[in-house]
Amino acid sequence: FFKKISVNAMTSPPLNENEVIAKYKELTNECNSLVNKITELEQEENEHRLVEEALTPLDPRRRAFRLVGGVLVERTVEEVLPSVISNRKNLGMVLSTLRSNLESKEKETSEWKTKYSIKTAEEAEALRRQQMAI
Repeated sequence: FFKKISVNAMTSPPLNENEVIAKYKELTNECNSLVNKITELEQEENEHRLVEEALTPLDPRRRAFRLVGGVLVERTVEEVLPSVISNRKNLGMVLSTLRSNLESKEKETSEWKTKYSIKTAEEAEALRRQQMAI
């Protein structure tokens, strides 16, 4: 009834050169995407920090305007400041998660690059120059 399956039959077949390069490009694109998202959220976090610093010394009953879903609403500093602080803290948590994701994705990319001896155009050119100098 039961057939023995060899370990080799369970592993994926060897990748050809195009598949290796495609996977490497996919990994580098994912890294670039994470870097872009981190940069965007860092700017947003900085804007929240600036608003927080501007509102903190103000009278809590003073009018403050806040953009909610594309609509400008009038509130008081007392109502707006806690949500600005909360949003900034949430951005910080998301940023730390994204940074750790980026770190692991960069490690995976590096391992893939090493495993398949992938060289970027710049690295290949530098190696060629180095060999010509010898």
